[in-house]
Amino acid sequence: MNFFNKFTLETPESVELDFTLAGIGNRAYAALIDFLVLGVILILLLVMGGFGFYVISDLLSSLGISIGQTGLWILAIQIFILFATYVGYFVFFETLWQGKTPGKRWVKIRVIKDNGRLIQLPQATLRSLFRPLDETFFLGVFLIIFGKQEKRIGDWVAGTLVIQEEESFASANFSLLEEVENLASQLQVEADISQLSPEDFAKIRDYLQRREQMLKQARLKLARQLAYQVKDIISLEELPEDVSATAFLEAIYLAYQRNSNS
Repeated sequence: MNFFNKFTLETPESVELDFTLAGIGNRAYAALIDFLVLGVILILLLVMGGFGFYVISDLLSSLGISIGQTGLWILAIQIFILFATYVGYFVFFETLWQGKTPGKRWVKIRVIKDNGRLIQLPQATLRSLFRPLDETFFLGVFLIIFGKQEKRIGDWVAGTLVIQEEESFASANFSLLEEVENLASQLQVEADISQLSPEDFAKIRDYLQRREQMLKQARLKLARQLAYQVKDIISLEELPEDVSATAFLEAIYLAYQRNSNS
């Protein structure tokens, strides 16, 4: 069973992204947490629906109207609301938290696209819609255990992977400037670091690892290019003053690691 299956993705920029797939154990643990949370939500909806049905029935009886077909319509609406909540729970959180549900966040795994980018609404919706099929006779479990990329049907249709977050954000073997500590804390407040994808992070890490092997002019040029790209991604109006592009990238690297471990 592939509990710690490695997966390497090469981007169009020839940057290799190394991921550790989440494995059936982590995914099952995350699913258990999610279903406990979802179960509480569904129970509350059932209680509210039952109370609403009682109020409507009592109102119709007081008016001398037989509930008849109205009861069937109310039941159908309740079933639809429960199914929409079941599907919508995963769609909502995986879209809002960029591939994480409460369970995945606790277990430190996340869903990404096959190309390493963050998932969006279409991918989250497809994964959730196919979840009931994956849960039929534990079909999804078998596909995850015996599949090389540990994908259930929803993952194949949506083009997604489930990875261990801490592995894909692993520290690289290079030192950081002392002054980037404060800048990293500042960026965590002023910028939206969560918009960086694993691929974006890998590009920054790749530059920081290989910069000493580059000619000075090429190193400075690439650092500026990356810094401006990152600035736009994290919705930062301007690059920090009196800070080199390399120091900015180091601060982003550190801030991203802090976010991923929080």
